[in-house]
Amino acid sequence: MPRSLTAFSSLYFATLLMLLGSGLLSTYLGLRLSADGTSEIWIGLLMTGYYVGLVMGASIGHRLIARVGHIRAFVASAGVVTASVLGHAMTASVEVWLVLRLLVGMAMMCQYMVLESWLNEQAESHQRGMVFASYMGVTFLGLAMGQVVLTAMPDLDIRHLLIVSMCFSLCLVPVAVTNRIHPAPLHPAPMKIRLFIERIPLALTTVGVSGLLLGAFYGLAPIFASVSGLATSDIGIFMAVTIGAGLVAQWPVGWLSDRLDRSRMIQVNAIVLTGVVLLIALADMSPIGLMALTSLFGVLAFTLYPLAVALANDHVEPDDRVPLSAMLLVTFGLGASIGPLLGSVLMKAMGAHMLYVFMACCTLILVLRVRPEAVSGEHLVPDAPIHFMPAAGNLVSSSLAAAMDPRVDEHMVEEQMRDDGHVKASERDEDQDDHRPG
Repeated sequence: MPRSLTAFSSLYFATLLMLLGSGLLSTYLGLRLSADGTSEIWIGLLMTGYYVGLVMGASIGHRLIARVGHIRAFVASAGVVTASVLGHAMTASVEVWLVLRLLVGMAMMCQYMVLESWLNEQAESHQRGMVFASYMGVTFLGLAMGQVVLTAMPDLDIRHLLIVSMCFSLCLVPVAVTNRIHPAPLHPAPMKIRLFIERIPLALTTVGVSGLLLGAFYGLAPIFASVSGLATSDIGIFMAVTIGAGLVAQWPVGWLSDRLDRSRMIQVNAIVLTGVVLLIALADMSPIGLMALTSLFGVLAFTLYPLAVALANDHVEPDDRVPLSAMLLVTFGLGASIGPLLGSVLMKAMGAHMLYVFMACCTLILVLRVRPEAVSGEHLVPDAPIHFMPAAGNLVSSSLAAAMDPRVDEHMVEEQMRDDGHVKASERDEDQDDHRPG
């Protein structure tokens, strides 16, 4: 790791542990419920509950951080997640599990907000691009490593829940022992919904469809793989290959995105992705063929969100990019909440292959909707194309990620904080922290 990033290693390590635990938990719950004969609808509802919790957690997290500070908010949230994970071992009631998934989503969003605000405040302006890209890379790596655990431990038992609990307990260590001053609290930016709907409808459509795809994938793809005949150990590889391909694809797609028409790239992506998911749904393939296709799915599905974000930034002035980030993340969250539910209903009614048929219907919306000739260029900003940045596309980032994103002018973020009257509050926090033992 470059020397400029060594200061962030503890925060990256905490993020890695969180995502490892979260990725393992999502896949484990789906496989466990499927093995117990639980309806696909309930499995989809659990993933929907998680994403609803993430969206709700943004507002709750801001209030908690403002009230008790960053470290205490992180510790409290990690405690809630750990207890909720262990709660899955105490009961087999899916109704209780749904409540626990909601709590996990809310608490994890608060944790993300603490980590991102910390990274933003510690990063210097010339580091922000590297810091942001590294943070996104760590999130992908953690998600993939969580799937590998299933390969090493294919038997579905309480040990997986214990590992997840250990991850969320250990992620407390690097945050709790830091001697750095708390970052200044940020409050949600107004989303300017009408402005963005009028100005960037194609980008919002792409973000919503990306949420539908990835929400359904994380929640239901393990069930599809199980029905397709893959063993639990192979399902871990299936998920890890998909997520890993999405990580690797970020940089070459970003290079192309900075040189080609982004709306055309989204349309071509959607056309190819439609064919890929239909092949996965309808073709009778060997495990190797399925792995090859799912890696291609990862390349295409995981790059839709950052392509849409880059397209949106091309048509929004710099001083609107913080509220733009909030708008995009809420749109993604709504799609990710709906996707698992709709996909599970179709799987219950017509079979597991309908998950990818559902995805094909989603991508077909982009094929028909996102057309380069529909982009007028009327609101294209002078510095377009705005530099492409990798993005996890799974709501691991809160709206605070906009402040860390190098496409957003840090001075405008500070000005917005000052306008909201939070600079004085942050100064009071710093004065208090200076008198606290590190």
